[in-house]
Amino acid sequence: MDNRTKKVLVIASKNEKKSKEMKDILESLLGGDWEIKTLMDYPQYEEPEEISDSYAENARIKAETAMRETGEMCIADDAGLEIDALGGKPGVHSKRFAGEETPFPEKIRQILEMLRDVPEEKRTARFRCFVAIASPGMETRIFEASKEGKIAFEPRGSYGFGYDPIFYLPEYGKTYAEMLPEEKNRISHRFLVLKKTAEWLNTSVSVES
Repeated sequence: MDNRTKKVLVIASKNEKKSKEMKDILESLLGGDWEIKTLMDYPQYEEPEEISDSYAENARIKAETAMRETGEMCIADDAGLEIDALGGKPGVHSKRFAGEETPFPEKIRQILEMLRDVPEEKRTARFRCFVAIASPGMETRIFEASKEGKIAFEPRGSYGFGYDPIFYLPEYGKTYAEMLPEEKNRISHRFLVLKKTAEWLNTSVSVES
């Protein structure tokens, strides 16, 4: 009989779509030794503002703040869409581009307008993603990954969230938003960084008996 106690990992986000995506990926990578929660399990908790110009620092702030509030090991990410023709913008300010409360369809409309005269070969872009893991008594760990792609000429697809409708992957002939969640979750920037994170967790964090 297996008497091991599951290790708790809290995803430090109240963004329902992102939290579900991270939870689905982590559950596929970590197996049954972990109980994965989100900040929706802690309704009294208020997320800190993303005030840094660094992906890594924003992820660290979110993970460490949640860790102090919940007393559990917490994981947080910060990601951004970097468009080469726009000098890397919106980048770390992707969530705040055109105003944090501006709906993503309007953010996308503005970006496509800025790229209106940019030809296909110069529409290169990438999603960068940093993940921080914070746990009581442990030094915070940071992991990084990116996914190369291009910016489509118009939004395509109804899956995903954020900038997914315009992030086009030539090797698949689809935008993120045209991929079923299980397909995106096997190749995305978030999968790549969480794969590194899960490998570290599986080898470095023991499950108590």
